[in-house]
Amino acid sequence: MSEIVIFGAGGRAGRAAVAEARGRGHRVTAVVRDPAEHGDLAAEGVRVVAGDVTDTSAIARIAAGHDGAISAACDMGVDPHDFFTGSARALVDGLGQAGVGRLVVVGLASALETSSGVKLMDTPGYPQEYRSFYLGHAAGTDTLRAAETTLDWLVVSPAGDFDHGGTRTGRYRTAPADAASRISYADLAIALLDEIDTPRHSRTHLGVEEG
Repeated sequence: MSEIVIFGAGGRAGRAAVAEARGRGHRVTAVVRDPAEHGDLAAEGVRVVAGDVTDTSAIARIAAGHDGAISAACDMGVDPHDFFTGSARALVDGLGQAGVGRLVVVGLASALETSSGVKLMDTPGYPQEYRSFYLGHAAGTDTLRAAETTLDWLVVSPAGDFDHGGTRTGRYRTAPADAASRISYADLAIALLDEIDTPRHSRTHLGVEEG
């Protein structure tokens, strides 16, 4: 049994990660902006707390005593570049202060490379109306890459998109970016917790799809 802290636990990816961690017998700290809005997260082995993933001191305080961290946090109300770079810096510094050695971040397929080495967002015909969001995610990952830290981090995203109505199959595989690829939230959560429990990849952006 491990102690896992999950930032952004109120969203669909975060909730799936909480459920998967609970199913594995881990104790979970679920971090959300307002616990009063997420009372349903509270369950045996889950502590729901308020926290800001861009606040270094809050991260250090909340994460103390935990074995690993997952971030599925997103704030659509602020500039994506500022949010994802700010949260990356705060997580590196805050988790370092807390003594947490492993971080897995939920990423975005748009910022993942295809088999030809081109980011999915730069491939012909890919939708561009949310490009600032894609670039914000990519900048967050670049911030992690540039950080001088001993933190063992990994970004994991769908290789294409979520199968929003999909259920848990218990199977996934790693894959380069492909707009047609899909994975359920529950199966992405398996990949996230596998990389917490038995890390196999480090300091990169990993794509996963239904296996």
